[in-house]
Amino acid sequence: MRSFDTLRALLEQRIATWCAQLPANGLYAPMGYIMQLPAKRVRPVAVLMAHELFGGDAEQVMDEALGIELFHNFTLMHDDIMDAAPLRRGRPTVHMKWDVNTAILSGDAMLVKAHRLMSADGRVSAIFDQRALEVCEGQQLDMAFEQRNDVTLAEYQEMIRLKTAVLLAGALQIGALRAGASDADVERIAHVGEHLGLAFQLRDDLLDAFGDPDKVGKQVGGDLRAGKKTWLLIRGTERAEQQGRFELHEELALSADQRNVPRMIATLRQLGVDREAEKEVERHDSAALDALEAIRVPEPRKQPLRDLADLLMARTH
Repeated sequence: MRSFDTLRALLEQRIATWCAQLPANGLYAPMGYIMQLPAKRVRPVAVLMAHELFGGDAEQVMDEALGIELFHNFTLMHDDIMDAAPLRRGRPTVHMKWDVNTAILSGDAMLVKAHRLMSADGRVSAIFDQRALEVCEGQQLDMAFEQRNDVTLAEYQEMIRLKTAVLLAGALQIGALRAGASDADVERIAHVGEHLGLAFQLRDDLLDAFGDPDKVGKQVGGDLRAGKKTWLLIRGTERAEQQGRFELHEELALSADQRNVPRMIATLRQLGVDREAEKEVERHDSAALDALEAIRVPEPRKQPLRDLADLLMARTH
C-alpha cells in the first residue's frame, strides 16, 4: 500500500499534464489557475487509496481521481462567487483575478470535463451524479440558512454532510467499486468517507475562527463576519442564551462590515465552544475508523486511510 504523499505525487503529475494540455484561451485559463493552487487533494487521493485498499492499482483510476478534483474545484469556484471571497488558498479567487462571468462559465465547463472522466463506467457515473447533486443540495441549504436564525445543530450537520462529506464518501466508493469491492464494502467505505468528511468540515470551522491566517490562507473569522451558520456559531448562540450573554447577538445585529470579529471569537472561547467542537471532530474520526475496521481486507492495506484520518485530525490549514 502506498502512502498519501506518494499517491498525491502521482496525482499531481496527472493534474500538471492535464493543465498543460488545456487550450490557451479565456475559458480554460481559470481552470488551470485554480487546479494548480496549493491544495491538499484529499478527495482525489481518496479514490486512489480506496482502489488500493481493495487490491487495485492506483494508476488505473487516475481519470476518476482527476474527475473528483475537477468537480471539487468547480464547486469552489462557484462558492467563492456566492461568498464574495477575495482569497482562495492565499491567492486571489478566480472571480477576483478575472471576473464573475468568466468564473461562472469556466466553472460550468469544469463540471462538463469532470463528468466526461466519470462516464466510462455506468456505475461510477451513477455514484458521481448522485454525490454531485447532493453537494448542490448542501450548498442550497447553506445559502438558505443565512436567512434563518433558528438553524439547529442537527440541520447544520445534515447540510455539511451533503455539502462536504458526501463527495469524500463518493470518492472512496468510486475507488472501491473500480477495484471490484462488494456492494456491502462499497457501502462501508461510504460511511468511512462521510464521517471523515464531517470531521474535516468541523475542523474547517475551527480553523476559520481559531486558525493562523498565514497557514489557513484566508481571512480569519470570515464565516463569523458573514454570519454563516457554522457549528461554532449555532452552538455558541445556544450557550450564550443559556448563560444570559448577548455579545454574539449584538454583533450579529450589525452589518457584516461592522462586526467585531475578535470579540466574537473571544466569546466563543469563553463559552467553551472551541473545546466542544474539538470533541465532535474526535467523535466523527472514531466513527470513521470503526467503519474502516469492519471492512475485511488485510490490515496493512488499511494503514494509509488510518494515516489520512490522523492527518485530517491534526491539520492546521
